[in-house]
Order: sequence, then structure tokens, then C-alpha cells
Amino acid sequence: MQYQKVFIDNFSYALPDEIVSTKQIEQKLSAVYSKLRVPMGQLEALTGIKERRFWPKGFMVSDGATLAAKRALRATGFQAKDLDLLLYTGVCRDYFEPATACRIGSHLGLKSSAMAYDISNACLGVMSGIIDVANRIELGQIRAGMVVSCETSRDIISDTISQLEKNPEMEAFKGSLATFTGGSGAAAVLLTDGSFSLDTKGHRLMGGVTRSSLQHHDLCRWGVRKLSSSLLEQFTITDAVGVLRYGIDLGVKTFAALMKELGWYPELIDKVICHQVGKAHRETILSSLNIPKGKDYPSYELLGNIGTVSLPLTAAMADEKGFLARGDQVGLLGIGSGLNCLMMGVKW
Repeated sequence: MQYQKVFIDNFSYALPDEIVSTKQIEQKLSAVYSKLRVPMGQLEALTGIKERRFWPKGFMVSDGATLAAKRALRATGFQAKDLDLLLYTGVCRDYFEPATACRIGSHLGLKSSAMAYDISNACLGVMSGIIDVANRIELGQIRAGMVVSCETSRDIISDTISQLEKNPEMEAFKGSLATFTGGSGAAAVLLTDGSFSLDTKGHRLMGGVTRSSLQHHDLCRWGVRKLSSSLLEQFTITDAVGVLRYGIDLGVKTFAALMKELGWYPELIDKVICHQVGKAHRETILSSLNIPKGKDYPSYELLGNIGTVSLPLTAAMADEKGFLARGDQVGLLGIGSGLNCLMMGVKW
């Protein structure tokens, strides 16, 4: 897919105030570590993640997404009434229904003719939302749309610790490692047709490609299981080795397809922003794509894996720090359980 009329005007984000170190999580797992003879410090050594953030208890993800959306509007001087479409794309939601986008749209003051709904695609939610908005802009159906998301890891990490305390088995521990990398945060991405500003337009979305390996849909699962007629609990199970192995293979194929679609060459890419998983994933994917580490901006060390929020939040931080410069050819490299992979090219 290629675009001629789509611009990303802004990436914005919001972070919780509470910082939780990996050491704190390991302290809560001390009895499990002792039973399994796992040395303290193993989690940080394996993932490279030192800390992450937690939203307050009882926090509604729509509030985090609204905060990020308002920051995007303030940063651009854009008006909520000019939005034709609002998408909420997080894995975490307020309720099964209505769409979490409805509450966010109400807080923003969306016009009655604007569309507001949710999209779900694991960690690729925001990326998928960008494509949905971009397609509508390219077709001339809308002039502006916003993609928002908010993820929270407090409850799932707490529930997983409790489950391991009840069942301190090595296989259960291995399947839970990815859960402990989870972080919390919110992000917003504003896209327009470039007609709202007479001065400078946003970052031009050149196009993107998607590839999948759906036979691996069982490698990573997050859901709710029934314990009794009145009791439910969250659970996550991740085959981290399988996700890395097959995810990297899929990523290499998707990246090659992106280069062909856009007529780019790997050596001509100035910067990349990747979905933030951890140290091993970053090093392996960059090496497999022959991309020098200096072209990538990581955020996982202090924020962990914030799911759908990770890539747009990292792009926003990279822009704030001056890592992304006007004119850069930037690759946005996303992957999510399923397995699905979506990569885009942006002229910054």
C-alpha cells in the first residue's frame, strides 16, 4: 500500500507517575524464585528492562487515552471538532461494550458526525489504526482522524504473581516471563490530509506492508478464564522462544516487502522505530535486518513493553529528543501476536 495524501501531524503520549523496578517485581516473586532456584536479577538480565510504570489502582484506560489525545491537540493547535474519526486500539479496554472510543470522544467533544470505534490487533493495534485512518484519508472520505491507546499492566502482573505462588512450576514461570516485561502508558497519533496548515505539513506517510504467520496464533495469549460460576481471573501465556524465533523470521520477510513496496534500500533508511519488547528481541531484529543500533531509538529499558503504545510512544520520545530530523526516512517496524507484522515508511 502507498499513500500520496496522508500526513502524521503528531505523536503524543502520557505516562503514569508510579515507577516499579524489576527488582521490586522479583522481590514479590522471592518465594517462587527460591522454590525454582532462580537467582535474583535473572529477569533484568534476560530482558534488559530495569523498570516500568503503573497507573493507579482502578484507573480507566479511556482516561489515559484522553490525556494523550488532548496533548496531541494542544501540541498542534488542532480542534477536536475537526476530527472525522477517532479509533481506540488498545488491548486493554474499559468494558466489552460500548467501544472505549465513545467515552474518549465524549471527553474530547467530538462532533456528532464523527465516527468513533475500537480496533483490536494485539500489539499492532495503533499501527492497524493508522492504516485504517490513512485509507479513509487517501480515499477522500475524511480529512482528519486520531488513533489513541492506553495499556495498563498493574493487574495482570499482580494476578500472574499470585498464580505462580499457587503453582510454582518452571513451565508456568517460563510462560509468565513476558508478562513481567509489561509496562503502562498511553499514546495518540493525529493524521490529516495536510490541508489544515498553511505553513508546514506533518510527517508524510509513504506507505506500508503487512505479512502474517497465523499458524503461530497460540504463541502468545492474554485472556480471562473461568474459575467458578462467579469467579474469573486474567491470564497470559507466552512462548517467548517461539515468539522470538518465528517473529524474527516474519519480520525479515515483512521488511523486505516494505523495501520493495516503497522502492527503498536498507542502507538508505535513516532511522527506525521498533515495537519495544526487550534486549534480545531488539538485538536480534536489528542484526537480522542489517540495521545499525545507532539508527534505532529504544525505550524498553525504562518503560518495558507497553503493547500497542510502545511504538508510537517511542516515536514521540525520539522526536522530542531530536533523534528524528526533518527529511529522515523512518521505518516504523511493528509486530504482534497472531503472528502479524506491519511495517510503514515515513518521510519525517
